[in-house]
Amino acid sequence: MSRDLVERARRGDHDAFAELAAAAISRLDATAWLMLRDHERAMDAVQNALLRAWRDLPALRDPDRFDAWLNRLLANACIDLLRRDRRHRLDVVLTDTSPTPIVHDETAVIADRDELERGFRRLGPEERAVIVLHHYLDLPLPEVAATLGVPLGTAKTRLYRGLDRMRAALDADARLEPGVREGRPS
Repeated sequence: MSRDLVERARRGDHDAFAELAAAAISRLDATAWLMLRDHERAMDAVQNALLRAWRDLPALRDPDRFDAWLNRLLANACIDLLRRDRRHRLDVVLTDTSPTPIVHDETAVIADRDELERGFRRLGPEERAVIVLHHYLDLPLPEVAATLGVPLGTAKTRLYRGLDRMRAALDADARLEPGVREGRPS
């Protein structure tokens, strides 16, 4: 990111901010989708983060940290949406008594991805944010901690607990009778 561009945007230059936003939009969209798993909500989170960035940009102390700061705003917007959704979510368990079909190559990949998705959806917003930033965006844990505004130990704990919860969820799904899955039929 160009320090000059950030400085101009901090002084209220709309064109400079538009250029910064355009350079970051695809990365922000991908990150929000990974955290939220819904394109509409991801677009809302990106929009919220960019609006907050424009509003709070004059208070940004270090223009060289603009990208990290913007990631933090996006992660917080995603966490807020996840918390809001969790309060209004109703989990349903469906049972399918039909025999389990034999799974072949491409279908197995899709089934594995669906299992991971179910495990991922069981994570709390903070755990999900750490896992996405660390494993999907390949940010080192110190940068994840800085992005989320938490101590490094907290980021490590959230990563460990999140991965542990995903493993437990996947193990629990594997022990369920064939055809029974939380949230939808297999």
